[in-house]
Amino acid sequence: MIHPQAVVDPSAKIADDVSIGPFTVIGANVEIDSGTTVASHVVINGPTKIGKDNRIFQFASVGEKPQDLKFDDEPTELIIGDRNTIREYVNIHRGTPGGGNVTKIGSDNLLMVNVHVAHDCIIGNHVILANATALAGHVVVDDHVILGGYTTVHQFTRIGAHAFTGFSTAIDRDVLPFFTVAGNRARAVGINKEGLKRRNFSVESIRALQDAFKLLIKSSCSHKVALEKVEEIAKQDGNVQMMLDFLDASERGWIR
Repeated sequence: MIHPQAVVDPSAKIADDVSIGPFTVIGANVEIDSGTTVASHVVINGPTKIGKDNRIFQFASVGEKPQDLKFDDEPTELIIGDRNTIREYVNIHRGTPGGGNVTKIGSDNLLMVNVHVAHDCIIGNHVILANATALAGHVVVDDHVILGGYTTVHQFTRIGAHAFTGFSTAIDRDVLPFFTVAGNRARAVGINKEGLKRRNFSVESIRALQDAFKLLIKSSCSHKVALEKVEEIAKQDGNVQMMLDFLDASERGWIR
């Protein structure tokens, strides 16, 4: 399953059924679990752990040193879960000591062509990063997020579950769960209604999230009064409560 023109370091731990194409280079301290396919002309450096049934396309760079001037070749790592698709020219960097020593990508994600995932990013599950999306260091992307093509995300920013961004969005603050944001700089334009419908959210829950959005973004009342009204909605809907919990934990401030 390993092409004779691939270069694999003797210390790499490769499952028996992993497929590795020609001219691919697998460095030291790399682990690749069963069912994963690595195309030609891929470079994977370690320490990196890659789970099961991933597909890594040609010209991807996985597990390279971070673009951090403070980095001094410390043994940081990259961890990738299962069933991810990593397309052409994607690059994913390892962590740094200043960010917990790890970059981590969950399972069932799609990283499209030219995506950049910088050091110490944490990406959840069922995430789609469209073409040329760029995440700066220390970004957290929660489950079921879709970032539109050419989205750029400032360092130390968090994007909440089920959020959606429009094409060429520039994100400089946190994005609340379920929000749709767009523009440069990003502005909140609604909730991710179509995405929630596809994921079988109830009509009642979608309506509750829409009401919460209107209070937080469009209401003429004070922010304090708006929050109090949203808290009342949250008593009847756990998704609204999740939105409030995220808001309370936000350190950078959130996009309005």
